[in-house]
Amino acid sequence: MCASPNLPMIYSERSGEDKMIPAYAERELLFKTFARALFAADMTELYRAVTPDFLWSYHDGVAVIKSLANADAIAAHLAEQKALFSEQRFHDVAYHHLPETTFMSFRLTERLRATGAQREQRGIERYTFRDGRIATKDVYRKPIEV
Repeated sequence: MCASPNLPMIYSERSGEDKMIPAYAERELLFKTFARALFAADMTELYRAVTPDFLWSYHDGVAVIKSLANADAIAAHLAEQKALFSEQRFHDVAYHHLPETTFMSFRLTERLRATGAQREQRGIERYTFRDGRIATKDVYRKPIEV
């Protein structure tokens, strides 16, 4: 899902750079590719939706803060999550598109594999774009009572 001359793009003029930011409809397709690749832990497919220098900044709402800057780091993070949680489910997912940024709001239910304890969080993710792809993903979560 790379930028194509046939896809409508929004261009940033504020910075003087043409960033080739996907229009809202194209972002929806990009996010579908991105989500499928994440859930399948398919780094080849993931990097069809993100820039080569994609950066995923992550705060789990409890204690963990990470910067995932390459396919190996992302794959390791996904493997750690799979080992830590027996279940992770997103609820109430909504995308909020702005000209240069998209926010995704959600509720997340997780079950700890070791204890069976369940935790629930609310979160927001901020995405930026460049060259028709996702350039950054910033994740912010906070615990809520179950």
